[in-house]
Amino acid sequence: MISIFDLFKIGIGPSSSHTIGPMRAAWLFAARLTKDGSADRVTQIRVDLFGSLAWTGKGHGTDKAVILGLAGEAPETVDPDQADRIVAEVATQGRFALAGRHDLAFAPASDIVFDRESPTPRHPNTLAFTAFDAAGAVLAAERWCSVGGGFVVREDAPADLGAITDPVPYPFANAVDLLRLGGDTGLSIAAIVRANEFSLRPEAEVLAHVDRVIETMMAGIDRGMRNDGELPGGLKVKRRAKALRVQLDSDTSRNDLAPHEKMDWVSLFAMAVNEENAAGGRVVTAPTNGAAGVIPAVLRYYRDFCPDATHDGMRTFLLTATAIGGLFKTNASISGAEVGCQGEVGVAASMAAAGLAAARGASNAQVENAAEIAMEHHLGMTCDPVAGLVQIPCIERNAFGAIKAISAASLAARGDGSHRVSLDQVIATMRQTGADMNTKYKETSQGGLAANFIEC
Repeated sequence: MISIFDLFKIGIGPSSSHTIGPMRAAWLFAARLTKDGSADRVTQIRVDLFGSLAWTGKGHGTDKAVILGLAGEAPETVDPDQADRIVAEVATQGRFALAGRHDLAFAPASDIVFDRESPTPRHPNTLAFTAFDAAGAVLAAERWCSVGGGFVVREDAPADLGAITDPVPYPFANAVDLLRLGGDTGLSIAAIVRANEFSLRPEAEVLAHVDRVIETMMAGIDRGMRNDGELPGGLKVKRRAKALRVQLDSDTSRNDLAPHEKMDWVSLFAMAVNEENAAGGRVVTAPTNGAAGVIPAVLRYYRDFCPDATHDGMRTFLLTATAIGGLFKTNASISGAEVGCQGEVGVAASMAAAGLAAARGASNAQVENAAEIAMEHHLGMTCDPVAGLVQIPCIERNAFGAIKAISAASLAARGDGSHRVSLDQVIATMRQTGADMNTKYKETSQGGLAANFIEC
């Protein structure tokens, strides 16, 4: 299983695989140099970005991320309001403090190399760090893979899944296991995940993390609905969430409510988060940054529009979503560079559908059905960000992922849990579809909308 601490990470935008992952890898490399005592002898660090990181790293802030990580900033603690200032100072002064301690010359334009030619044997999101001494000798060299959702692994490591290896009371590797455990014990999916998490950490620590995730998600929606202006990156995309909220508030005050108004609010919630993400603000990786708006939007829908909503129900939502996200992570992928956007927005919709169904009292079979329905109708979705930015079509795509999740949960709840295509089968299909997908549709901005935007 994948822990809720790993699946729901708090960080900054715009990308979990291209921002949070590289920042974490850079932070780990800098920490290693400090720990082994070689930091004081380093006179140059070179960073090589390969594959998707090279093709769309500029738009996704990968260069910014590695600077922050090498300077000792971690994704979960970096101040989003100070990040751009730190990077600008490095570019202007040509230096930074390695791991926040050792002053080092660094020229981003030459010391960060976007290599679009070299192969990426293990994962399309690969980056390399090389530290040199004054004589030009290599002091340390590491190659890392950012495997989606902010997870990173050394390229030469034996496993890259981030799965828990400690014994837990209810281990599961697929949905069949999960449903069997529920049937044998009488526990809900959320209760199974809760018991496993409590076996690894104190109960108070687990619940505090869940509540912090909820708080951060809701705060991201609120910030996104307050902020306006133009998003960075050069596409001149204007934020829409604030204006949309004004319109919806006006409709409510006039009692002029369209039948689909609740879905407009859901779209607003999702877009608000993803506009914050595109601006480099603080979001929750859920399970990725590119899909960070789906689960918060559906969770807010549950909180604001479902009469049976409770705070414990919100916890149930996220614990259940953790189980589903973990199945996709361990049996397929949540990386757009590996399987396309079906692995990001599709997985987020599947997690959200399961979470909403569980929070509203669905059986384990209905929860599994909700997750399956949501992913089934995202199969084959490409990852084709225009100009390498998490803006077009990503922001709107989150809105529709959230709406599909709500529909999937509703359909499943009106059935008895029986269905022909299982969640395990749809996960396998997603993995196979991603493997067959042309590379230009997997977060390289070489195909799809990214290639045809100018003509449009």
